[in-house]
Amino acid sequence: MKVTNELKKRKTPIVKIDKSLDKFDDKILFPEKLEKANEMLKKIGLPKQWTTK
Repeated sequence: MKVTNELKKRKTPIVKIDKSLDKFDDKILFPEKLEKANEMLKKIGLPKQWTTK
């Protein structure tokens, strides 16, 4: 991969994602954390900047 001037200006690097991670698609890896997050969202709701009018 040639490093162009445009890539040098980026603040965040480009990262390749390993295709072997596809096996985790549609699988819940941390069910306890998901349950806790859903409860928080029910109580508090989404942040105002993310909600649409």
